[in-house]
Amino acid sequence: MRIAVTTPTGNVGRHVVATLVRAGVRPRVLLRDPARLAPEVRDAVDAVPVDQYDADAVVAATTDIDALFWVNPAGGSGDPLAEYDRATRSVVRAVTENRIGRVVFQSSVGAEKRHGAGEIDGLAQTETALDGTGVDVTHLRCGYFFTNLELQLGALRTGTLQVILPLDQPMAWVAPRDIAEVAATRLLSPTWSGRCVQAVHGPADLTWREVSDILTAATGRRIAVEQITDDAMRTQLHQAGMAESLVEAVIGMSTGLREDFVPEQRRSLRTTTPTTLGAWAYDHLRHRLADAS
Repeated sequence: MRIAVTTPTGNVGRHVVATLVRAGVRPRVLLRDPARLAPEVRDAVDAVPVDQYDADAVVAATTDIDALFWVNPAGGSGDPLAEYDRATRSVVRAVTENRIGRVVFQSSVGAEKRHGAGEIDGLAQTETALDGTGVDVTHLRCGYFFTNLELQLGALRTGTLQVILPLDQPMAWVAPRDIAEVAATRLLSPTWSGRCVQAVHGPADLTWREVSDILTAATGRRIAVEQITDDAMRTQLHQAGMAESLVEAVIGMSTGLREDFVPEQRRSLRTTTPTTLGAWAYDHLRHRLADAS
């Protein structure tokens, strides 16, 4: 089976590549700079330099591919919805012109709303466009990535995280490696077809209060969480240099999912994965916070 993987150095993609290699597959990996691959990975894959926003390049790079793991890339232009639209056009052309048999798409919890969830709306657009091609597709509706905490190391070191979701609202938290294992299993499995939605919810739904306790126990440092207003968060994001469109896209991922939102896929054996936040934080955050002491 010929499998292509996008974002192969990302939080999820690198684990997808490793899982496929362990399964005996030599995947084709698409990325802007193949030099970013670790030496041991370069020897196990076929790397193709590709800008995912360049539809012609994506079509050329996916010729003769049977299955594709697609992640909308983070472009950094300040308008993620426009970037997702460009990436969507690339994957639709590749799937259609190369007659790719199946696609596993990394989406998000909240994409089922279709509108009103900030940056997640762009993932919903990609879901809809892939559905329109008639390809066999699995949309992975992923929970909140543990690795998002790595973007807040400064706040963790001060001992307080600030959020705009209610502190007692539970949501799915998931390790990227768990997502990768689900993605690789879907890529390799011959038993599904048509349009599928596979939620990846991690081991438990957690409130921010519970996250505070888990991080404190795992890191040995008191980590508090406080809820701030939407406008206070907007001010922080603007001060960090974010463009207005990006600020609203980021804010919308929280505001769109806090008013009586219930994921389309409920927690079950199918949607639950094993890695706990406590174990991940012990392995990935504890030493980085200790180094800052």
